[in-house]
Amino acid sequence: MMKRPFIIVAAVLLMTLGVLAASQWRQHQSPPELKTSYLFPEARALAPFELKDQYGNPFNNDSLNGKWSLIFIGFTSCPDICPTTMGKLAAAYADLNEEAPLRVVFISVDPERDTQDKLASYMEFFNPEFVAATAPHTELFPLTRQLGMIYAMVGEGEDYTVDHSASMVLLNPKGEKVAVVKPRSDGKSLPQIRLQEMVSDIQTIQSL
Repeated sequence: MMKRPFIIVAAVLLMTLGVLAASQWRQHQSPPELKTSYLFPEARALAPFELKDQYGNPFNNDSLNGKWSLIFIGFTSCPDICPTTMGKLAAAYADLNEEAPLRVVFISVDPERDTQDKLASYMEFFNPEFVAATAPHTELFPLTRQLGMIYAMVGEGEDYTVDHSASMVLLNPKGEKVAVVKPRSDGKSLPQIRLQEMVSDIQTIQSL
């Protein structure tokens, strides 16, 4: 008769082999076909940061837990990219939440002009469920860098503008960076993030 300790050891060995086999399968499986996004080989954690949202509440790493997050940077005075992108996100919000819960996060890189009230009004216009957050540049610069985004103040006086990245970053429910959604050109117009391609890519990534 087979002794119990031997049975336990054999069971543990089989479980270990199964976990290793599953891990190797994940590492060698083909990456998904994405239309307008880049999926990182491994999720990347974000260094600690501290912003304030449109209600004056802290918005930090802990705020990103529990849901997928789609982050876009800009400023409320932006004449083109920001309102166009926010409009697309508002139109796609239901579809973006179809596969798994997702929050949209707008990070203002114009903290001098984008007050709490202005951010609240901006989100109210597009979708009150969206999060808007900002902080001094000393906090924004390192955060945008680790997100893979850039911005720069252009001009002087009250009429300055802000050049900024037009891509979006997708974070998993652990608050880790997993993918970048990039503008794409069809050869006939300026690069832009196309609504259905973005939704398709995000749903594909969420289902992995």
